[in-house]
Amino acid sequence: MEQKDQGTQKADLRPVPGKARTCWTLFCTMLYISAFTFGGGFVIVTFMKQKFVDKLHWLEEQEMLDMTALAQSAPGPIAVNAAIQVGWKVAGFAGMLCSVLGTVLPPMIILSVVSLFYQQFASNRYVSLVLKGMQAGVAAVILDVSVGLGLKVCHSRDWIHILVMVLAFVLTFFLKVNVIWLILGAAVVGILAVLLRGKGGPAAS
Repeated sequence: MEQKDQGTQKADLRPVPGKARTCWTLFCTMLYISAFTFGGGFVIVTFMKQKFVDKLHWLEEQEMLDMTALAQSAPGPIAVNAAIQVGWKVAGFAGMLCSVLGTVLPPMIILSVVSLFYQQFASNRYVSLVLKGMQAGVAAVILDVSVGLGLKVCHSRDWIHILVMVLAFVLTFFLKVNVIWLILGAAVVGILAVLLRGKGGPAAS
């Protein structure tokens, strides 16, 4: 039954167009998202999910969830890490270059301009108010993606994944445990779960 459901999900994916058109779409999409998104990598990943999973149907939701976990675990900015994975998955090396270029261009240009007028920006009351207003919107977007990913884990009905999610939340929110230890711990639990299920498979059959 589970294999049938997975097959249905894969059937929902749309075929990717030609490489040149795909690379152009990747570049324009990441350029737009990066230019008009504030609040960090998780916000960008949220919009990437809406574009590549919900709208274009180039990726499955589980694939985007796995990419988000890898992007968070790997060194470097999460937005760039996610762009690398999405670009490579969709259009190979060329797609990866286009995605990364579209992601890094807006902040590079904007920060270059801001650095020239830093004192004026830092002391401007209206700029400060705008940034504070953005923080509320960013919090709402991050909450949206957090709830969505959390529900995805709950719907999997895998008690190990649910337990790891709950423990990670408790450890980071209440005990202020460093996120690096949480990622390493979750990785160890995942490896052990796969090994145990692999040993139990033949016995079960």
